[in-house]
Amino acid sequence: MRKLPNAGPVAAEPTIELQRKVMIAATVGTVIEWYDFFMYISVASAISVNFFSGDNPVWANVFALLTFGTGYLVRPFGALVFGRIGDMIGRKQTFLTTILMMGFSTVAVGLVPSYASIGLWAPSILILLRMIQGLALGGEYGGAATYIAEHAPQGRRGWLTSWLQTSAPIGFVLSMLSVYLMRASMTPEAFNDWGWRILFISSVLPLAISVWIRLKLQESPLFLKMKNEGTLSKSPIYDTLRVLPNLKRVLIAMFAMVVPQSVLLVGAQIYSLVFLTGTAKVDPQIASLLVGAALMLTLPVMIFFGWLSDRYGTKIFILAACVIGTFTYLPLYKALTFYANPALYTAQAVVPVTVAADASECSFQFNPVGTAKFATGCDIAKNALIRFGAPYSTRSEAKGAVATVFVGARAIPVATTGQAPDVAAFTGKLQHALEEAGYPSRADPSAMNFAMIILVLAALSTVAGMIFGPLASAMTDLFPPQVRYTSVSFSYHVGNGYFGGLLPAIAAALQISSGDIYAGLYYVMVVSAISFFLGLFWLQSVPAAAKVESVATVAA
Repeated sequence: MRKLPNAGPVAAEPTIELQRKVMIAATVGTVIEWYDFFMYISVASAISVNFFSGDNPVWANVFALLTFGTGYLVRPFGALVFGRIGDMIGRKQTFLTTILMMGFSTVAVGLVPSYASIGLWAPSILILLRMIQGLALGGEYGGAATYIAEHAPQGRRGWLTSWLQTSAPIGFVLSMLSVYLMRASMTPEAFNDWGWRILFISSVLPLAISVWIRLKLQESPLFLKMKNEGTLSKSPIYDTLRVLPNLKRVLIAMFAMVVPQSVLLVGAQIYSLVFLTGTAKVDPQIASLLVGAALMLTLPVMIFFGWLSDRYGTKIFILAACVIGTFTYLPLYKALTFYANPALYTAQAVVPVTVAADASECSFQFNPVGTAKFATGCDIAKNALIRFGAPYSTRSEAKGAVATVFVGARAIPVATTGQAPDVAAFTGKLQHALEEAGYPSRADPSAMNFAMIILVLAALSTVAGMIFGPLASAMTDLFPPQVRYTSVSFSYHVGNGYFGGLLPAIAAALQISSGDIYAGLYYVMVVSAISFFLGLFWLQSVPAAAKVESVATVAA
């Protein structure tokens, strides 16, 4: 049995000026990291044109799998790698390294020659750079959260760390806004050819500013005290994942804090954008501006709940968010459809659509990588209907029957008996039938209630903000300082990557399987409900301000 020694109290409380300086430096740097990471997503269409060739489907599948692995596997690995370094060498040096890695890899993306110039080397280099970005992002959040928390006195930890929580939404909004302005300033052809590269290369300027700010910071006083007293962990990864008391803390942080935050936040900010553009048929640029406006409107809410957590603890807000999210996300998304595309909302209610098909041809279309093929008549019909925003019921037919969509009384077969489906022809006929029945091909901006759309989106983000605002404070307070960087980083990125990150793919599969355009929200609701009961029994009610971080020990 061994223990990580007591770190002891920090000798002097940091001044208010130093606390503010630390908070600003850590938050600005993390905003830039998220901005760089989201930029890739924001210009994905231009990158696919320049780096991936449709002439070689085998290699296209390989690179799609590698991209998937970058998003869901590399970030937790980066959390362990940089968490270990941060707990052994220091917080400041580690998250200074992560921002340099993120910045240089982002600039490099803008300089990589296209597929037409260097062939398969282009996507290979791109994937490598994305892996470096994922590694860097995996180590950034835990380091920034730990650094701020270890400078924050009792009664201010929730308030100070809540500013860090605004970094991801701000980075997301800035990336969308930058792409919007760049696209608006040139033709689509120019943007796809060279305009997108400017966005990546120009990120060197905010990178330089952030590095300059962080270079002026000093190491965490608590870390220096542990280092001087010889109480640092000699094996942070082992002490995080193999030592039972801390492993229990990791599981509590992951499933009672991060997982509900992840599904609620992705449901409010990222999936809402997918829903508006895909299901509600809102113009992508309009949808991006609406989501961005709602995000900026709710940033103060995150800070407010962080401030409240210093007085009342985090448990009450986590449980409240889980309950509210479970019962409000479905009606809020229905309201989103009503205000964004009232014609579509009306058509969904009055025009019955039925898919009649051989049940054995209907797959559960879970496709997170984007490489699976669903080519049966039933799958083609269901996929098309969901893309058109049309809910449907399914009727089982005899084995081998040709899949047919009924829009009211009108029948549209997917194929002619004995022939392979002509997807383009079927899709055109289906779209025409739906439009005649009242399903619009796109949302009419003149009929949209922009104020109410922003209000609904803000309500969704407010629910998520109840957890997200005080999350960094709650997580850093849960773990002993010797393994805090590693534990926070790993819990955060595994919980976010594997639960919130898979939400769009799970939602699409549930929509297509059930015929209900809102079925993806059941995943959010079920996860939130389960997390409520986990939090009810696992989380402590003591406010973060009432705890002293020097008393934590980990037995092995």
